[in-house]
Order: sequence, then structure tokens, then C-alpha cells
Amino acid sequence: QVHLVEPGGGLVQAGGSLRPACAASGRTFGIYAMGWFRQAAGQERDFVAAVSWDDTSTAYANSVKDRFTLSRDNAKNTVWLQMNSLKPEDTAVYYCALGRTITTTQIKSREWEFDYWGQGTQVTVSS
Repeated sequence: QVHLVEPGGGLVQAGGSLRPACAASGRTFGIYAMGWFRQAAGQERDFVAAVSWDDTSTAYANSVKDRFTLSRDNAKNTVWLQMNSLKPEDTAVYYCALGRTITTTQIKSREWEFDYWGQGTQVTVSS
């Protein structure tokens, strides 16, 4: 079993920044891709960003491209989502996900591709 914890959410004014983390523990052997999704109140959960095991492949939703950046440290089993120029429409619960992969460059972006999920962290952007 793998456990994911996501510290670092919070309340920020529009234009501000946050950097939530996702720390994995438990049976974290092997290689895996990491991703972030978000769910605003009353809406479906949407893909935000993902990164491959070796950090060479990344993917971002169009709505966050050029504002959000993923990074990871495999020695710490941790990924960070740097969120800049935040907008009120970024307000949502953000979920971290881990999906085991066969190659180090493989990336995942669909919910069903991920094996483990965190509990979520609230990000609120005030106008």
C-alpha cells in the first residue's frame, strides 16, 4: 500500500503563489508517474499536471500551462506543484495521484491510470 499526503494548500489572493507538496510513503519501490487533479465545488475532477519518473516528461492542462510547474525528488518520494499567478477559478480541492509505470519516461494523465490517491488539499484563491 502507498500513502500520499498533500501539505501546502491554503488561502491566497489572486496573483499569488502556493506550492503544495505530495509525499509518498509505504511501498514506494519501483518506478511511478505522479499527477495532480483538482475538483471545484459541484464539478467533476479534472486533470491538472503530471510528471514521469525521470522528470523528463511533463503534461499540463491548458488552463494552468505557463503558470504551474511540477517538480519531483525521487530520493524523498515527493513532488511539488508550484502554482503562480493564481486565479479565483483555480479554487478547488487538489488531489495528488501515483501510478506505477513500466518505463521511466512514461506519463499518465487520466484518472483510471493512477493506482493511489491522496486525501486532497484545499486551495482557495480570493479575488
